[in-house]
Amino acid sequence: MALLILVIPGLGAALGIKWMRDALFGISDPPFALLCLQFFAGFLLFAAGLAFIGGFVLHHDRKRNKVQTRFQRRRNTR
Repeated sequence: MALLILVIPGLGAALGIKWMRDALFGISDPPFALLCLQFFAGFLLFAAGLAFIGGFVLHHDRKRNKVQTRFQRRRNTR
């Protein structure tokens, strides 16, 4: 299940990289009319996939106390 959770955003990020690359080389994909729109959509898809995978790994490592002190959650002192 965890592998599937990581594969779907990874495929989205790969598609985002492809769209950005195609926009730089002037290749338009069917859902986009403008190359700048294609590049922006690819960048958003890549950033979202990367952020999801990074957050998943950070959450996993925080649960097992394998992060540096600056990445540990601060406990509420009240």
